[in-house]
Amino acid sequence: MAANSNKIEEEFVEAKNNWELEKLYVDLASAKGKALTPVEKKFLRGLLCGFSPAEIANAVYKSRSSSTVRVYLSNGLYKYIEDMLSSQEGSSIKVKNWSRVTQLLEKAGYKKGWFQIEQTNNEIMTTDKKEASFATMKTAQKHNWGEAIDVSKFHGRTTELASLKEWIVQERCRLVVLLGMGGIGKTALSVKLAEAIKENFEFVIWRSLNLAPPLEVILNQLRTLLSPEPQIQSTDSVESNISQLIECLRSSRCLIVLDHLDSILSNGSDTDKVIKYPTMPPSNLGVKNSSGYVLSEIRYRQGYEGYGELIRRLGDSQHQSCLLLTSREKPQQIAVLEGKKLPVRSWKLTGLSNTESWQILQEKGFSDSSEDECRILIEWYAGNPLFIKLVATTIQELFAGNIYEFIEQGTVVFGDIRAILDEQFYRLSNLEKQIMQWLALNRNLISVQKLQRDIIPRVSQRLILEAIELLQRRSLIERQASSFAQTPVLMEYIAERLIEENFNNQDKSGYSLMSQTIFEAQLKNYIREIRLNAEM
Repeated sequence: MAANSNKIEEEFVEAKNNWELEKLYVDLASAKGKALTPVEKKFLRGLLCGFSPAEIANAVYKSRSSSTVRVYLSNGLYKYIEDMLSSQEGSSIKVKNWSRVTQLLEKAGYKKGWFQIEQTNNEIMTTDKKEASFATMKTAQKHNWGEAIDVSKFHGRTTELASLKEWIVQERCRLVVLLGMGGIGKTALSVKLAEAIKENFEFVIWRSLNLAPPLEVILNQLRTLLSPEPQIQSTDSVESNISQLIECLRSSRCLIVLDHLDSILSNGSDTDKVIKYPTMPPSNLGVKNSSGYVLSEIRYRQGYEGYGELIRRLGDSQHQSCLLLTSREKPQQIAVLEGKKLPVRSWKLTGLSNTESWQILQEKGFSDSSEDECRILIEWYAGNPLFIKLVATTIQELFAGNIYEFIEQGTVVFGDIRAILDEQFYRLSNLEKQIMQWLALNRNLISVQKLQRDIIPRVSQRLILEAIELLQRRSLIERQASSFAQTPVLMEYIAERLIEENFNNQDKSGYSLMSQTIFEAQLKNYIREIRLNAEM
């Protein structure tokens, strides 16, 4: 029995590296009214390591069914966490899904702090001991991984890793941006890259902007870690703090990774509405006046504009360090500074290859599945690793692992995949949405000239160029030579939105802005063609 208990305690032990587990166990036990069971502790550690219920079930029980784990979480841990945090905050806190647990607990302060210096029995240290302790602290902080994810299961990206390593190590780029649509693997690549090149830097610091920390917090954390002496939080201006940070980056070779830059970017104009297709084009399209198109520029959220200044100055100033950013969208400061032969560059990630994507499916338990069926899945989701993992979990839980049954039901965009695409689509201006819709309805590659000539309603060449540039910076279209296209999953998403919007746009008399029957038939035909091509 004791041996079995030890085995349970050994599972997901990496959670101890980043979380105050013992404190969390005690506080949750207080909310529960008695101590957590070994199984509850194990599932909690699994969540803290970033595992989904299905992945925990697979790791613990070697089973595709996650029902047992979900019951434990819903009827136990989620409630204890809600009660504990609600009591601390003085307001109601809800755990809406498993992925929110780490965010809530991190915000509540259960993530391990910057420095862990133990002073047992209130011992008064001698000068020598203080110096030794400070030296130990500085050594420990040289590689500070913060919220970095586990990348022990990493697939592909050998070309990207080799090129990015050359940019940063050999060519001494001081600002590099990893771009790509949601789920494409930017975060994992940033961690893998940092691990691969860490020996070339005195300091490696990895931080997530997912919870949108104020710039002042990030700057003070960085200066505390990089400065030769312990720092008191500065009350200087942001500009002064950036200058002090640059001095640190000049005196030491540092790699700083800021993940999820798009979390502090604006969601676009709240006044933008989905483009409607009138039967006759209006005569006043073009520049914004009393009515017309507005291009939703990529800009920072209110109160976060200082990040733009940080990026500009770290890209402009001479220093021996590198700032690595990940983002779905490329801000203007980076577009202005970057160049193939300049110290500021960006790399746009695309999907994994069929072989690399197949490895993900095998790890998800599809080793015995038909290669043709797996290939269809991979092509539908354009090698997007997160989308492939999400759909694999759905197939396991709803279709008993039968890929063919999932393909037959015909729905490609759903759940978290739809939510990720919605989040990016809602950032777009009306004109960007219209171009996305036009590209989806014209499956072949389209040039800027053809788009400007054929699109209805008519739009000026200047606006077309500006909108295409923005869509590229948002990682939503792909360029091949001088033409543009979308991935299959995006085309499916846009087509489904068009059907939904056209249905909702019918007037009270039953007259549709575009004949509903013809419109749906054309789109269903189009979707069928894409799927047939994928299956050939």
